[in-house]
Amino acid sequence: MAEELALESDEARAGAAIEESAAARGARRRAEWWAEIKGIFWLILAVLAFHSFVAKPFYIPSESMLPDLLVGDRLVVSKYPYGYSFVSPTFHLMPFVKGRLFGSLPERGDIVIVTPPGTRTDYIKRVIGLPGDRLEVRGGQVILNGVPVKRGPLHYVDLKIDDNSVCDPNEYPGARRTLPDGRLVCRLPIITETLPGGRSYDTIDLEAGYSPGDNYGPITVPADDVFLMGDNRDRSADSRFPLSELGLGGPVPWEYIGGRAEFITFSLDGSATWNPLTWFGAFRGGRSGTSLHPHEAGR
Repeated sequence: MAEELALESDEARAGAAIEESAAARGARRRAEWWAEIKGIFWLILAVLAFHSFVAKPFYIPSESMLPDLLVGDRLVVSKYPYGYSFVSPTFHLMPFVKGRLFGSLPERGDIVIVTPPGTRTDYIKRVIGLPGDRLEVRGGQVILNGVPVKRGPLHYVDLKIDDNSVCDPNEYPGARRTLPDGRLVCRLPIITETLPGGRSYDTIDLEAGYSPGDNYGPITVPADDVFLMGDNRDRSADSRFPLSELGLGGPVPWEYIGGRAEFITFSLDGSATWNPLTWFGAFRGGRSGTSLHPHEAGR
């Protein structure tokens, strides 16, 4: 009888140990899963914080900043040069908040990311006018504080045609050319502008004096606002156009500036498919590392 009781006691202890072991394993698995979830959460939070307050990647979806920026370019936008505002977070979910933390104004010629008022979409444009500037456009000529912005002689640049840069004949009539070596290019008219202070950059002027944005103002840029334009002057919805036409609705309060474009990381010509063998051939050569700061006289 004593032996039977001892056997039952051993079996009970063994069963309890098995149950305890199973419970411990379950608890350990739950702890491991929770640790994984927490790790992923903190990683996502760190990435979002970096993108919101330090730098983030940006993709060029349109031709409004030709010739410097092509459709398919990927670039780095730094978030801290002008301080932080309600559009600084990666996702534009905050309501408008006036002012900037550690704020400073952009310089004329900077390429900036801007969120048009009332939207959650990012545009990329160039700063032309600063607070207090008297600005107008006449026949495609920008006039700042009564002085026409210096323009260099008309010249042409050939941009390679590819799946991302198709040189649509409706947008660029007569620009498609075939070079002697058989390459297709888009030949575009270039005018180099030099702003007060000596910063210069190239613009495209397709229809000087004839496109809707070639005559604007005069206006005085309000305090803490900036006036923005695309370099592809006849194919850019910017401060010259109302919000109803997908423009920026005039000078933009500095709170809507999200950061400064720094350099191109890489560029894709649009030929890649799901086949990994096509990926390497889709890279455009010679664009990685290209600075997006305007040329400065004497440098």
